[in-house]
Amino acid sequence: MHKHLAAYAATALAMLVLDALWLGLIAAPLYQQGIGHLMAESPKIVVAVLFYALYAAGLVYFAIAAHPPGDAWSKTLLSAALFGFFAYATYDLTNLATLKGWPVGMSLIDIAWGVTVSTASAAAGKFALDRYLAA
Repeated sequence: MHKHLAAYAATALAMLVLDALWLGLIAAPLYQQGIGHLMAESPKIVVAVLFYALYAAGLVYFAIAAHPPGDAWSKTLLSAALFGFFAYATYDLTNLATLKGWPVGMSLIDIAWGVTVSTASAAAGKFALDRYLAA
């Protein structure tokens, strides 16, 4: 159980840091231009915390813990990339299907970001798990 807490903490921390950089610095103009009219003036912190808590748990369960410690990193990273792809594609494609004026280009970038942040965050979790088990 503790080994998964280490993986969870590392995964969540990595995702928070990477997403803060992405949303706060890199992609902010893209989102403002594409969906600024839909954005709240400030995020709902409780909802954001819930998202990150659940998403990190999903990565640990489906990408990290799903593969025994002896498994190759490639299995964990592929599972994380697919988890990110399907989660972000669900969000973006649903928005494309239901919202008027939702930008296609932004969706493609967002899905790519989902794959990237999920893979990198799971890598941090896998690293923490491996270190915990080696100790």
